[in-house]
Amino acid sequence: MRHMRQTGYVSARTATTVAVVLAVACSTAVRAQQNRPLPPEPTATTVGQVAGTQPTFRAAVTLVTTDVIVRDEDGLFLPDLGRDDFEIFEDGVPQEIASLVLVHGGRVYNQLQPPAPTRAGIILPSAQPQNDTAGRIFILFVDDLHLVTSLTPKVRQVAMQIQENLIHEGDLFGIISTGPSSLSIDMTYDQQVLSSSVNRITGDGFAIRDYLIQQESPRGPTEVLYRAHVAFKTAREVLRNLEQVTDRRKVFLWLSNGYDFNPFPETRSYTGGVAEQRRLGQDQLDRGSITQDEFDRSFSGIPDARFDPFEQAQRQGQQFANTDLAAELGELARVANRANTSFYTIDPRGLMAGPNIDERVPIEEWNSWAFQTQNSLRMLAELTGGMAVVNRNDFPRAFRQIDAETSDYYIVGFYTSNPDPTVRNRSLRIEVAGRDDLNACSDCLRYRRQYSMPRAPESQ
Repeated sequence: MRHMRQTGYVSARTATTVAVVLAVACSTAVRAQQNRPLPPEPTATTVGQVAGTQPTFRAAVTLVTTDVIVRDEDGLFLPDLGRDDFEIFEDGVPQEIASLVLVHGGRVYNQLQPPAPTRAGIILPSAQPQNDTAGRIFILFVDDLHLVTSLTPKVRQVAMQIQENLIHEGDLFGIISTGPSSLSIDMTYDQQVLSSSVNRITGDGFAIRDYLIQQESPRGPTEVLYRAHVAFKTAREVLRNLEQVTDRRKVFLWLSNGYDFNPFPETRSYTGGVAEQRRLGQDQLDRGSITQDEFDRSFSGIPDARFDPFEQAQRQGQQFANTDLAAELGELARVANRANTSFYTIDPRGLMAGPNIDERVPIEEWNSWAFQTQNSLRMLAELTGGMAVVNRNDFPRAFRQIDAETSDYYIVGFYTSNPDPTVRNRSLRIEVAGRDDLNACSDCLRYRRQYSMPRAPESQ
């Protein structure tokens, strides 16, 4: 199938370059460790430093860190919290906080001692920061295999708004695409690279009516499953390289229309789009374009494929494939948490009130499709401590919010009390002591909900 061969080529190309994409980030971190400059102020310290002291690390034990955003019910960041204000639980067991760092306005402060007053507003780092804590890392993930072609101009506009409202001087960013846009931009500080790349974005995703006809064609159900696999596999490769980068805020800007692996199980159960043909014929009958006799002759003798044993077996196989992809989506979230990287998913479709007139899609099926695709983006964001920008049109405001969240946050660290190396996947829960209002607020505390313990290094 033409599209499968095309997307497969792009995926292979991308997979071979993801290590190169993050080479600058990794080298920057290495140089920083070798040549760390003095802090700009006595009160501003680099990660791991305590004023006047050196940090103490436990041998053969991994310090687990996670980014935590704390805001009150009015959406204002709380920059005055100390170690005693946080409570962290691993698999429900309280953990002792070993390190606490505040990043406020782009500057880093150690919170093992109360921080000094900070200036209001975002204080941007230099164009090419020399320490490994300055600036942020952004990956613009353009999932063009799941961006509707007709929305290409709007997608490009949204990408430009990302540059204007979110990525600043001193931020390191790279661009990866999953399909025909063929974007694989090495990590850079040069914002002009983003500007020149935007016009190369080309959506090649399915429109909603493409899902209604289950023909074994280049745009059939096999291709739907393959495209989702390409997107998830490409993202995992990038995230595994991001694990090498520490002490910097890492953000995945996931530009996609979302995923619904089997949006219309009822209508798609008919071979060759019989259900769609029958519905179109019914529309012609209702408008008086054909007679009842003509309609009956058109569909006489065509069996109901829902009750055909071979069709039932095919649909069962499809359900297993859908389950596999759902598990793959969950694994993607686990890999992101292992890299301490947040997904900020962006749906450029904007506010979705209902199907377009020219789509001619039953409203109940359209609602199911819209709900599932948006929820897949919400799940990716929620599981990784990020935010989903879905069903909204004010993208500049959303990007400014992401800008604030990635400039103001805490880094909480602990040494796990569970030494069992076989329990690799572990849940996290963070609370603010004595602040039931914050703990009960659905959007006041944002952090990754799980993490994976790294594998023990092989003995020499």
